[in-house]
Amino acid sequence: MKTVLIVLTLIFVMLQYRLWLSHDGLPALLRLHHTVEKQRIDNAKLEERNQVLAAEVADLKSGLDALEERARSELGMVKPEETFFHIIELPEDEQ
Repeated sequence: MKTVLIVLTLIFVMLQYRLWLSHDGLPALLRLHHTVEKQRIDNAKLEERNQVLAAEVADLKSGLDALEERARSELGMVKPEETFFHIIELPEDEQ
């Protein structure tokens, strides 16, 4: 009976060691949970960015106003009837 108790105790200690201290035990599980949570946060940010880009694409496909605004602001385009005025502001130390 005493030998059975000793064998069971040794098995219990070995299992506890594997659970708490081995490379595939509880610390690895906690690291994995942390990595998964970080990835979920990153995915949420990217999903939000994708929604913004999809809305912008839909706006550019459906309306000419957004396309015209983009051409004016990013490419500096003007309509044939318009006059373009470029105002150059002097730095404050030269005034």
